[in-house]
Amino acid sequence: MGQEIQIKGKDGDFMGYLATPAGGSGPGIICIQEVFGVNTWMRNIADDFAAQGYVALVPDLFWRLEPGVQINGEGEEDFAKAFDLYGRFDVEKGIADIQDSINALRGNHGASDKIGTVGFCLGGFLAYMCSVRTDANANVGYYGVGIDTMLGEQGNMKSPLILHVAVEDQFVPKEAQKKVHDGLAGNDKVTIYDYEGQDHAFARKGGDAYRKEAAELAESRTLDFFKQHLA
Repeated sequence: MGQEIQIKGKDGDFMGYLATPAGGSGPGIICIQEVFGVNTWMRNIADDFAAQGYVALVPDLFWRLEPGVQINGEGEEDFAKAFDLYGRFDVEKGIADIQDSINALRGNHGASDKIGTVGFCLGGFLAYMCSVRTDANANVGYYGVGIDTMLGEQGNMKSPLILHVAVEDQFVPKEAQKKVHDGLAGNDKVTIYDYEGQDHAFARKGGDAYRKEAAELAESRTLDFFKQHLA
């Protein structure tokens, strides 16, 4: 079971959910939220990483809009609120908040100086941006939305990146997927895995789109990647 902590940021303090391993220490992972805030699913993800020996932190990236957002359903009203927050979200400030979260975790709360990021949906896009604009040591993005619009930044990529792509993603058309594949094909820091027949959020355990086999395959690849780069 984790706990909520306060993260000191350059623009103000904000909440984060912190999960620590039984041993009390390990490499750090910033778990980057979907459009649903620091909800039960994201907390469970952090708990799962803690069970694997990582110190996991889920920062509240919507704190400027509405602190403490936790949308736990997939109904029409849930999606309406989530998409409203997404539409008003400031990406630049979100990336700054992630860097502040990395700074807060690195060397603190039992975390080592090696910090990874893993994000889903909006967070998947932000994980890509973290490989370019933060000093994270490794990054993983699940079904990131909008990566195709920021491919020009890859020349500044500082750390390795995995992208898990849902081939039937309703929010990332195949044309956008092709742009990502073609645009990153020559980048030796990037590994892309395609999941045939899978829709957006195939790894959201308990969600409508969850598919156990694909989710477990992506998870095993993610854990192997972090073991390689954060140990």
